[in-house]
Amino acid sequence: MEQNQTMMATQRELCYCPIDAAVQTISGKWKIIILWKLRDKPMRFGELKRAVSGITEKMLIQQLRELEQDEIICRQDFQEMPLRVEYSLTPQGRKLSPVFDALWQWGEDHIRHQRQEKLAQSS
Repeated sequence: MEQNQTMMATQRELCYCPIDAAVQTISGKWKIIILWKLRDKPMRFGELKRAVSGITEKMLIQQLRELEQDEIICRQDFQEMPLRVEYSLTPQGRKLSPVFDALWQWGEDHIRHQRQEKLAQSS
């Protein structure tokens, strides 16, 4: 498993195209949603699992590890009982905020456009 993670990290490091690097870092069904949920405040693992509906625990752990490895999020272990771990955006992760704002706006516009198209087709 460690060898697989090392190989994935090496593959991500070999990007020379900025778009390719960005897509490799935040691609997949879950990473963008995880980052969106962390945009306002740190969250504990259980909070994050509940906030990202449909994600399995295994997938959440994998995605969090990859984002941490890419220095987009940080994991803080409070070394107390019961165990308490929080995830938050790093300064590099917070730089994605305008990107997510633009995606949000594009999504709203796209939904509106689709609704207008359906209305026009049904008329």
